[in-house]
This record gives sequence, structure tokens and C-alpha cells, in this order.
Amino acid sequence: MCGLTGSWEPHGARDGEELKRVARNMAWLAESRGPDDAGEWADPNAGIALGHRRLSIVDLSPRGRQPMVSAGGALVIAYNGEIYNFPGLRAELEAAGVSFRGESDTEVLLEACAAWGIERAIGRCIGMFAAALWDRTSGRLHLVRDRLGIKPLYWARTPRGLLFASQPKCFSAHPDWRPAVDRASLAEYLRHGYVNAPRCIYRQAFQVRPGHILTLDARGEAQEHCYWNAALVARSSLERREPLDDKEAVDGLDELLRDAVARRMVADVPLGAFLSGGIDSSTVVALMQSQSRRPVRTFSIGFNEKHFDEAVHAGAVARHLETDHTELYVAPEHALDLVPTLADRYDEPFGDPSQLPTLLVSELARRHVTVVLSGDGGDELFAGYNRHARAGTLRRLYASSPRWARKVSSGLLTSLRPQTWDRLAGLAPERLRPRQLGDKLHMLAEVVSLEHFDDVYPRLVSHWALDAELVPGEGPGAGRREPAELDAGLESEVERMQLMDLLTYLPGDVLTKVDRASMACSLEARVPLLDHRVVEHTWSLPADLKIRSGETKWILRRVLERYLPRTLFDRPKMGFAVPIDRWLRGPLLDWAADLLDPRSLGEDGLFNVELVRSRWHEHQAGTHNWQYSLWIVLMAQAWRRRWLAPPPPEVAPEP
Repeated sequence: MCGLTGSWEPHGARDGEELKRVARNMAWLAESRGPDDAGEWADPNAGIALGHRRLSIVDLSPRGRQPMVSAGGALVIAYNGEIYNFPGLRAELEAAGVSFRGESDTEVLLEACAAWGIERAIGRCIGMFAAALWDRTSGRLHLVRDRLGIKPLYWARTPRGLLFASQPKCFSAHPDWRPAVDRASLAEYLRHGYVNAPRCIYRQAFQVRPGHILTLDARGEAQEHCYWNAALVARSSLERREPLDDKEAVDGLDELLRDAVARRMVADVPLGAFLSGGIDSSTVVALMQSQSRRPVRTFSIGFNEKHFDEAVHAGAVARHLETDHTELYVAPEHALDLVPTLADRYDEPFGDPSQLPTLLVSELARRHVTVVLSGDGGDELFAGYNRHARAGTLRRLYASSPRWARKVSSGLLTSLRPQTWDRLAGLAPERLRPRQLGDKLHMLAEVVSLEHFDDVYPRLVSHWALDAELVPGEGPGAGRREPAELDAGLESEVERMQLMDLLTYLPGDVLTKVDRASMACSLEARVPLLDHRVVEHTWSLPADLKIRSGETKWILRRVLERYLPRTLFDRPKMGFAVPIDRWLRGPLLDWAADLLDPRSLGEDGLFNVELVRSRWHEHQAGTHNWQYSLWIVLMAQAWRRRWLAPPPPEVAPEP
């Protein structure tokens, strides 16, 4: 796992040493992504430079150093990621006469691209990756991103050329970089809490989309080619669905997941896993332990606030599986100390508060291992979110009830404040007690009062009303995503939601959160549930294997039952939460009040000041819990102070 950077100025006047120095400075800002080694390469005649920071995982020797030039000299690569089937690809290339200098997957990927062509080589890779490939023969630059968007890759235009990097903060080390906010992207961020590809928060900057190869020539013209399309995968998989009996289906998924996990357990450095005690992480750890000769290292964090603590469940799973388990109970002060650093670690605005516990568990794991496996992706693939479970009921409600009746129901739900609903929920047995019942019922109230069912998903994934003008001048509804935009001809509302999640929320929020948090700690996080073969397989499964009789993740639960008693994981979904609502009224009050000061908010006309201030006052008064929408604005404000007018970046030391 690494960080890549580079610049291309086809008509520039920088000499080779200056090009290398700029690439080195850009890469220095991504040092945490690769603390073990660094390198740069430049061709002054072409005006191209590549920089790299290395976190050594496979082949720890200097022979794995990047940027790397192919044996034939035609291709140069800077690459971030892991190719899990590289031994098989290497054997095939060797049989065809290709000689290798080292043992790294980087070299296998590079020589595969040289021998087979970039698209064919990438299409044969099982893994997570982002790569910049310079073709010295054609004079073209290829930017490649993995199928699901596990690894990030950004690029930006400048007056004299273009820049590219694993994270946009690297651009600030280039002398031609002039940061400016893209207002449409800001509106999308404020609505959803993240900026999804191909957009970037900066004007003239973009993300390479998952499953795409972006090719640029010396004239600055870009051609985008999709080599793997999730919507097409979904549609084609549904077309070839065949009936399966339950045992056959569970056997097939079990076998495929075991292979996906086993491939990700190969490393030349210590390896472990995140364990929350939920279905997804427990499945990954159970499959790891069943294929390991020694106890797997597992890590979890806990909070003294019982309502937010999952460590007790993780500990029970770890004891049953007999893992080598490490847990840390985090004092609120430890989490709060991270808040001022978030803009550095998440160098594009990012508004999911679970970034805090993700950072904390990454810090904990990095003290013991260099690689972890994570259970991310299970909710998207196996229909695990509450919106998936309720989609059919909501569809029937909209079909059978006029809007006036739904509005009456909405009024009844909002007749009690969220805090009152929470107190009523406290009367239920702890095992069955829903979390944040009041907030959920108030959201449901708004959802059932919408005019059309097609408005339901956009509202469920938005932190502001759909008609809110979040960024002055962008108009009401800016940043909203329409279901038809990503419609692949799916008839099932659950599967349409799953596809939307796979294309937007998964790469934009979940995977961005894990990548930035783990890489900030120089920790590689691998996600076996997002092996593209698993993704393709799950789309081919009948819908009732995902949700059956109201039970989500039905088939994944049946796999896990083979390794773990159901009593250890059969409980209400918790998530990875922190008590932001209370913190904004307590220990974070002064920090938040400063960032949400009307003069600060009104600067540059980027925010609807009146709307934000109204929610701030209501939150402080306790009449509403606006923790998520306020956190999104706070993270944008913290980012703006750090990156729009930053001090001069540190200069990398000379090699």
C-alpha cells in the first residue's frame, strides 16, 4: 500500500532535477501512505514526473522500489495497492519468456501491462489498485482505478499541464496549484457528507471513476474507458439467475469467501483484522481463523458510553474463535483530541463521524501489525441497511395510501420529540432496544410525507431536505442524485438501492473513510468482501437469499453460522458511532461555535448561513438532533481553513 504522485507539463521548461524535486515534494505530503521508502522518476523531454511513497508489504527489498520501469523500457509505473493473484499471473508471464528482477506484485502488474496491454492486464487482476502508467512510446499517460474504488486516484488541470496523486493534498506542493472550491461539488458534499467520483471538491480537479482507465495525451485531451461496470454486472447477473437450493447457495458463497479471504492473508509483514462483533467483520475473522495455523490478531475499540460500545460483542466473538484479541476502551478525551487533526487526514471534506472510531482502531492495530482485513462491503452486497429492509414496505405504503394519509401519519410520528421516543425505547429489553429511535422515526416521518416513492432513496441518503438550497446560487436540490441516473433496469426497489449504494455511498463514504484512516496510520486495510468475484456472485443470487422474512443478509448469516453460534451475532445493527450530538453541546461546543460563526460561515458565500445557524440553535436548544448535518458543515469549515489558504507545505528532505 502506497501513495503515488506526479505531474505532466508537455510544454514546460523544468529540467529533470526540478521535475524530480516537485514530485518528491508532492509525495512527501503523502508520507504516511508510504513511510518505508520513496522514489521519483522524470523524463524532462516529455515533461513527465512520477513520485512514490512505499509501505512495504510484499518483497521488502529495494527491488520493489517505485516508480518502476518495465524490462523493455516502454512503460513506467507508480502504483498503490495489492494484486492478490499476482503469483499466477507471474507464472504465466514467465512461461511466455518474461524475466523478473524481484518478487513484487508491482513488477508483475507492470510486465503484464507491457505484454498484454493495459486493459487486458487490469481485467485479469484480483485486487485493489490505483496506478499511473506512462507509455514512453505513445507519449500518453494512463490513470487506472480498481473496480470498486477501494483505492483513490485524483487528477487536476493546471495552466501548464496536469497533476495526479493518491490524495488531493499532494497538489498543494506543486508551484502551479491554485485551489478553488467547486460549488456544485460542495453542494453534493453538504447533502451526502462526501464528494463522489468523478467530482472533486476543487475546481478543475477530478477523481478517476472506479472501474475506469483515463488516458491523457500531450494536448490535454482525456479519453475515459470503463473496463468494469457495476450496473452492467448487476443487469447481466440478474439475467442469468437460476434457482438454487439453500444449501447449494450457502456452500458456493462459503467457498468463494474463503478463497477471497485466503488471498488477502498473504503478506511479508504482520497481519490482523478489525473486529466489531457484527456480521461482516465476524465472518471475515472466522474465515481467517479457520485457515490459519495460529491465532489471528484482532482489534476492536470500546466506548464507556454503553449505547455506543460494541467491544463486548467483539470480545465474545474473539473468545469463541480463539483469536489473539486486543481491545482498547477509549476515553472521550482521546477521540476529541483527534477532531482538530481530521482536516489533515481527510484532505477533502468528509462528514461521516465514524471516521473517528475508524482512526482509533487503525491507530490501535498499527501498534501491532502492518496489514488488516476489514468487513466493509457486506451491507451493500447482502442488503444489510435498514433502508433495504424497509424498501418493500415503503413501496407498498406509497402504492396504497394517498399523500394526505401519509402526512397524517407523519404528524403523529413527529408529535413526540426524538428524546421522548428514545426514553420510550429505553423501556424495551436491552437486546431489542433500537438505537436512536427518535431520530429514525422523525426521518421516517419526513420520508412517508414525500410526494413520490422515487424521492425516498435520495432523502434517506441526504442530511438535508431535498428542496434545501445549501450553497447560494446552486439552487434548491443541488447535489441530489436521482435514482434514474443509475438505473440499470432493475425492477426490485431493494436491488436498485443496493446498486445506488455500490456506486455512490460505498466508494464515496465507506471506502474513503477506511482508506484515509488506515493510511493516516501507515496501515494497509484489505476488504475481502469486495473481491470483484464476490460482487459478481452476489448479484446472481436470488433476492430472497439476501432478505428473507424481514431478515437482512440472510445468506451471509447462514455462512457465519457454520463458524459461530448465532447468539453471538444475532442482535440489532449498531454501526460504528460516536456521541457527536452530546459532544457538540459539551466538549466540542467552543470549537464548533468558532467554525459556525456567521462571519466565518459567510466568507466567500459558500454556505447558506441562515439555514446552518438555524440548525445550530435548534441543536443547542435540544429541540432537534442535527448532529450529522452540522458535522458535515463543521468538517467543510475545518477543511477550508486548512487547505484553501494553507501555509507553505513542508519541503521533502533531499534523498
